[in-house]
Amino acid sequence: MTDKMIDYNMKRLIKEKNGMSNQQNSYEKRSDVPKEYTWAMEDLYASDAEWQKDLEKVRSLLPQIETFRGQLGKSADSLLAFLKLQDDIVVLMDKFANYALRKADENTKNTTYQGYKDQTMSVCVEISSALSFAEPEILELPDAVLNTFYEKQPALLPYKRSLNDILRKKAHILSDAEEKILAAAGDLAQSPEDIFGLLNDADMTYESVSDIEGNRLAVTHASFIPLMQNYDRNVRKDAFDSLYKTYDEHKNTSAAILSAQMKQLNFFAKMRKYNSPLEAALDQTNVNPQVYYNLIEAVHENMESMYKYVRLRKKLLKVDELHMYDLYVPMVSNAERSISFAETKENIREALAVLGEDYVALLDEGFRSRWIDIYENTGKRSGAYSCGCRVHPYVLLNYKDNLDSEFTTVHEMGHALHSYLSNKHQPIADADYVIFVAEVASTCNEALLMQHLLKKTTDKKERAYLINYFLEQFRTTLYRQTMFAEFELKMSQMVQNGESINSESACKVYHELIDLYFGKDIVHDAKIDLEWARIPHFFYNFYVYQYATGFSAAIALSQKILKEGAPAVKAYKENFLSAGRSKDPVSILKDAGVDMSTKTPVEEALKLFDSLIDEMEELMR
Repeated sequence: MTDKMIDYNMKRLIKEKNGMSNQQNSYEKRSDVPKEYTWAMEDLYASDAEWQKDLEKVRSLLPQIETFRGQLGKSADSLLAFLKLQDDIVVLMDKFANYALRKADENTKNTTYQGYKDQTMSVCVEISSALSFAEPEILELPDAVLNTFYEKQPALLPYKRSLNDILRKKAHILSDAEEKILAAAGDLAQSPEDIFGLLNDADMTYESVSDIEGNRLAVTHASFIPLMQNYDRNVRKDAFDSLYKTYDEHKNTSAAILSAQMKQLNFFAKMRKYNSPLEAALDQTNVNPQVYYNLIEAVHENMESMYKYVRLRKKLLKVDELHMYDLYVPMVSNAERSISFAETKENIREALAVLGEDYVALLDEGFRSRWIDIYENTGKRSGAYSCGCRVHPYVLLNYKDNLDSEFTTVHEMGHALHSYLSNKHQPIADADYVIFVAEVASTCNEALLMQHLLKKTTDKKERAYLINYFLEQFRTTLYRQTMFAEFELKMSQMVQNGESINSESACKVYHELIDLYFGKDIVHDAKIDLEWARIPHFFYNFYVYQYATGFSAAIALSQKILKEGAPAVKAYKENFLSAGRSKDPVSILKDAGVDMSTKTPVEEALKLFDSLIDEMEELMR
């Protein structure tokens, strides 16, 4: 989860200064929510009884799957029959699982649907286990045999990309005996993340702080970012000190957990004959490690823009010294206003009109046909997400009448339409896009909305507020996530080089990165050197860099769309939004006009960041 996503979940807890609209934003009971504000679950199943029928249908497929064991290499027809069965399972499970999971999220206190969710998870495990023989059997197929299969049975050709994606990993597949050993060690590999979760989420507690009126404010993972956004500087400092006091008390344990994570990644990479854990991780989505290095290099070459941002923040906050706990508080105060969901819909329609009438028609279909569960009710899952169901996407919101919710809505609808178009234009095997591109369409939508709102506003203060919001996306997503990516890489390289990871060495590396990424115009509070200890991304196996690359690609695409018009829109919709995983992710983006194998998209994004800083400074004179 990015800082931006965290910020959304947290900011909704902050009391709004300008009040709310007349629209009720929260309901006591799920049954109280008007139908038009709920998602259309009846599009999946008319009743729970219909879902129960499909539960039995899913279970009945297990014996059918087993009949293909040992048969995939026997003939082209046998392989085709299995792949078609697998497609049928994907379609059925998509419908079946989405109903259970979406109903469970409507009210997490509803035991019936929590039971449905548990049953779904159990069935998913059974299906996955039943299908586990397939990949090893496909890997055993010689290229010559597979090519003969394609000639004999042309109906196999739509599966060629997905089969090749399995076969390209052949060099990293070991003997049956070795694979069994690595599989048995899988639980051990998960241990560092599990231990981190227990320490971070269960065992750590933080001293509360007081506001100017003497009210005690709890410091938790959930409240920390809102406290960092508090206009009372004493609150920010006290919360910062409280949090990192606890991490300091557990720094040795935290370092040992991080070391264990890096060691296990290095072990599995070596066993699978990769040159590094980074190469092993990125190979899962068929991304060249050079993309990772390009990101870091491009950000390093544009650090001056970040330093300029720091100087501007110090100036606008009117502080003698800018501290690390001053990085989240808005630089423009008292500019928030109430934004109803109706206004949000209209703003989104206007902003995304550049993507064509067909795109806006799909948006309207989503708004009109209840793809979205809009408002909060007691027990409803927090935050926001989009689920690319094949019937149609389902979007969960907890809409509040503010700017965060407006951008969250356009973000999730970006995911929704990306899924809709990929499902529509790609065969089942190629419909699901990989995580490397997952945030591109959603963030592109945000960038287009931002540019529209900036063009639309005539109020100087509102414009400054919007630019502040945009600048924070660059800071927290592009710079900050790249800093995380660089720290993760350095930790991994230390283990590869036989160096020890302990609290001292981890803090030293993080200290140097803070200096590099923030410059000399901010006070380097010593406690920030422990920030690595609270970041869960370091247990996600080189995952975090994708936030920064996705953001850069999205900014580049939005700029092309706004500058070039129809040709860029056509390439974006046909070659990206409709592409699924029909090619490797870097090639898909290149076809849409953004080459992530170079540093150019990151560089162009940071040029925009720099120009926004200049405009912000001019507005605030």
